[in-house]
Amino acid sequence: MRIASGGIHHESNTYSAISTTLDDFIKYSNCGPTITGKEILFKKYRETNTPHGGYIDACKDRKVELIPLIHACASPSGIITERAFQTILGWFLDRLKQTLPTDGLLLDLHGAMVTEKQIDPEGFFLQATRELVGNDLPIIVTLDLHANITQKMADLSTIIIGYDTYPHVDQYERGYEAATLLIQIIEGKITPVQIYRQLPLITLPPMQCTLLNPMKFIFTHLHGIEKNPEIMTATISMGFPFADIQDAGVSVLVTSNGSKNLAAEKSDEIAKLLWSSRKKLEPVLTPIEDVINFVKERPKNELTIFADGSDNPGGGAPSDGTIALQSLVDANFESLVAVIYDPETALQAHTAGVGRTINAKIGGKTDSNHGTPVHTTAYVKTLSDGRFIHYGPHSHGVEKSLGLTATLKIGNVEVIVSSERQQCLDREILHISGIEPSHKRLIVLKSAVHFRADFNKVATHIFDGDTPGIHRPDFNMFEYKKLRRPIYPLDKSFTYNTFTC
Repeated sequence: MRIASGGIHHESNTYSAISTTLDDFIKYSNCGPTITGKEILFKKYRETNTPHGGYIDACKDRKVELIPLIHACASPSGIITERAFQTILGWFLDRLKQTLPTDGLLLDLHGAMVTEKQIDPEGFFLQATRELVGNDLPIIVTLDLHANITQKMADLSTIIIGYDTYPHVDQYERGYEAATLLIQIIEGKITPVQIYRQLPLITLPPMQCTLLNPMKFIFTHLHGIEKNPEIMTATISMGFPFADIQDAGVSVLVTSNGSKNLAAEKSDEIAKLLWSSRKKLEPVLTPIEDVINFVKERPKNELTIFADGSDNPGGGAPSDGTIALQSLVDANFESLVAVIYDPETALQAHTAGVGRTINAKIGGKTDSNHGTPVHTTAYVKTLSDGRFIHYGPHSHGVEKSLGLTATLKIGNVEVIVSSERQQCLDREILHISGIEPSHKRLIVLKSAVHFRADFNKVATHIFDGDTPGIHRPDFNMFEYKKLRRPIYPLDKSFTYNTFTC
């Protein structure tokens, strides 16, 4: 048995001014035309908490040949250039053509891509693949929990399997599940029937967190449905709200073994539960000044985290917002801000050296949506090359780099500046800068939810921050021109029957 695998991964924030180019994909994932799929997949993803890590082990356990083609990734940012998307698709199709015939195909896509010409790039990717391999070849797709799933994507895939967690700590499990089901389909042991439902519902990151209710309860219910031996898998996708496209928002898929009625019944059951929970999915935000006052009243051995999700690079924000940093500097309050993307200041600190003082202009350099630069005198406390391995649950085992990195001290405030945009979702990012987070009272993290997977172990209190930005969890900040309407909570006075979706 021979199974091919590959894909393209990007979360495109249509409100971002940072265009995503082919060079961004090549730099981030080493996916150039001369790089073989085996080099990428096996060297980078073996023994990692990623879908590809799951593909590898499931095929190995069942003595199935896995033929990796390409997996292109770029850091979340703005719309992808059409040249980048079409070039990568071309590489994938060329390699797939050279590999055929195969018995099945595993595709690791994100589900929230947008290009200059495509509002459903994943659907376009699947269509181009189907035109090459035909309609009979089983294709299983793994998607992010933030996928904006379209009917086209559902129609062109045999099964779609989305992550069940946010923070995404089950990527390996979903990859393993996908490969296992694909092998069972090829062996003729199951006959999948997939039903797709799209709700008139769009939600924001903080309350999509599956560690908290109502999402924790909703996914417990989903897992109960999956215990039915005739249900192969079930997926809830909460969507990516910072993409102004027709199909942004919440969707449900259920796959049964041969029963369309059963899959439809369970899809509607999950859709009804999600719809009934819609009011509980609206977040509460807290200003940094209120958090400073809160921390002042708490014991010094307690760590409070201010999640600056509005400037989350994991959702396409620039990660150089300064609103929280400026407030902390003005208050001279003992705290840490991690990580601000500022290659200019990082290089300035490295040039000066540890123990020196620099006249810095920190952050606020990408756009005018996230604050202005902080002009200050800063002490260079530590320097690093920025290389680290994720030791936390999210992306465990994956190597990453912040580029040249520096820890600066401004009075009682410390701030880490980096040369690469990287969401602060792992404590190892602080450890390589010589910082133990459990020793801090207040940390501002450029992350919305993913940090919880690792920082929950040391944080006593967590606040969702009230700051401006293109990833701000507040629908009043965004103008939607292409999104389908009516949709909750942008529209609240309309009738929706979950059984006729």
